[in-house]
Amino acid sequence: MNMHFENAAARAPRAGAASPNESWMTDGDILVRLDHAGFVVHASQNADVLGIDLSSLLLMPHIADFADPAFHDAIVDYVAGVLADEPVADAMEFPVLRRALNQGELSARDTGEGAELARHWYALSLLPVEPDDGNALQGAMGTLRSVQGKYQGHEESESAAALDPHTGLATRAAFCGHLTRAIAAGQQASLALFAIDNMRAIFMQYGQTTADEIRWGFARFLETMTDASQVLAQVDDERFGVILPGMSISTARAWAQTTLTTFAGLAMGGASRTSELTASAGLATLDVSADWTLRQGELGLVMARAGGGMQVAKSQLRPGFANGAFVEREMEAAVQRAIQRYS
Repeated sequence: MNMHFENAAARAPRAGAASPNESWMTDGDILVRLDHAGFVVHASQNADVLGIDLSSLLLMPHIADFADPAFHDAIVDYVAGVLADEPVADAMEFPVLRRALNQGELSARDTGEGAELARHWYALSLLPVEPDDGNALQGAMGTLRSVQGKYQGHEESESAAALDPHTGLATRAAFCGHLTRAIAAGQQASLALFAIDNMRAIFMQYGQTTADEIRWGFARFLETMTDASQVLAQVDDERFGVILPGMSISTARAWAQTTLTTFAGLAMGGASRTSELTASAGLATLDVSADWTLRQGELGLVMARAGGGMQVAKSQLRPGFANGAFVEREMEAAVQRAIQRYS
């Protein structure tokens, strides 16, 4: 059936929906038409804010392809429910990854890997399109309506909460989230856990202000030693974590040693207090869970400090404990047995 988009708009509302004579769109709404599988076949001209240029595409995108990947499956389920004429929510809200446009074309910096995308919240509201002869549904149509104002303050507060107020680095909670996602994705990566040696003694001798200055300075130094693909965070008052994607332990060891050597060179050329600073690093392979990985990194850090500092070390598990998942299960079982014994 060849249905014009404008004519479909008049037939879209069904029982319980707004009348075609009512104003069901507002300025800024993006009108979309989907086929029977949820792929975009038409969008109104103001869809250019999303970077949609259907005329230049050989394969039409699914409506879920414009959303944050975390919402992809939920959007697919919502669209499937609409297309199956099942009871669904009036709208589905999700952040769209908006691409910047340059005269109707995606700019070079917004194409391929590393594209710069901006999150903007929209509400997708759809109705199935029924053909004149009453046969199977021919797709759906509806609107994408901006609801950014509803989420802006919330996202800004979440973003602020995910940063350490003193160093501006990601917090432990945010870092654990990155670790969890990287482990779930099964990607090869290593953890490097850095710490200034004798930080407690520095605090006792020079006071909190100096200790804070040292932490801030070490954070800035680590920023210069990491790139955009590596996640840097302040794990606690003394420790800084770095996720090193694609690095084996041996490669991570070389990188961490270079980092410590560079830091030592800077410290030796500094003032008297700065020249007293040393640092150590513990390594771990991302595995099992965020907590497990951080514990292994901490064990490596303990070993590095035990060797006199300014060293890089990885925890050495006994052969019987090489399987981190096994140890994790045994620890949980021991806790459960203790709870049962004393309950």
